[in-house]
Amino acid sequence: MLSMNPNKALWEKGDFTRIAATMRESGEALVQRLGITKGMKVLDLGCGDGTTALPAAKLGADVVGVDIASNLVEAGTKRAAELGLTTCRFDEGDASNLQHLPDRVFDLVITIFGAMFAPKPFEVAKEMVRVTRPGGRIVMGNWIPNDPTLVAQILRISSSYTPAPPEGFVSPMMWGIEGKVIERFAAAGISPQKISFARDTFTFNFPGKPSEFVDEFRQYYGPTMNAFEAAEKNGRADNLKRELEELFKRQNKGTGVTSIPATFLRVTVAV
Repeated sequence: MLSMNPNKALWEKGDFTRIAATMRESGEALVQRLGITKGMKVLDLGCGDGTTALPAAKLGADVVGVDIASNLVEAGTKRAAELGLTTCRFDEGDASNLQHLPDRVFDLVITIFGAMFAPKPFEVAKEMVRVTRPGGRIVMGNWIPNDPTLVAQILRISSSYTPAPPEGFVSPMMWGIEGKVIERFAAAGISPQKISFARDTFTFNFPGKPSEFVDEFRQYYGPTMNAFEAAEKNGRADNLKRELEELFKRQNKGTGVTSIPATFLRVTVAV
């Protein structure tokens, strides 16, 4: 029997579309700033159900979205059809091995909190560079380790409730460290001068209370679901819930609704 890819299992767990729904405005705003023009060939890696892929297609780009989770590929395909976007297709695939995509074909590769979660980061960098045409760009959005804002803290809190990762595990959060990004792209033949960094913000907007938003993460977001399963085994689920609720309440900027800004590292690579 084929063993299940643990990364695939993580993102097919629950239903990330529920979290993605709270990220739409920021996804759209980010895409608006990327200078996308009609006919541009765009690859969205770790695209989920199309938070950035669909806005890119709306601007007239020819978009391929790739995600490891078949349920998200299905959800993205359905959303594109509902919006009548014929220039956007979704494929199942692994960011560390894009074997179904030819060399040097995309003008722009975007991956917003996507490829950072794929194992084998050096392979991921190499594949992104391979499929980008000379003169093209790669834009990554990566969460930053130990950052005080939302997602870095959700992942930090969650990891304190889950068993230690297997030996040799490389944390996805390493993609939020500039030196690591430079090292990975250097191995793929990109000089450091061609890589630029900026701090940027993604805002999560949820039409309910912060505690209800925590419930969404508990029920639908793979990493948080795993943390709660582990916490339940040793009677610490209430502690985890309380820690997350305090975090969400503290960072909420909304009134009567939940609106939480999260800082990320925006990486731009000129290929």
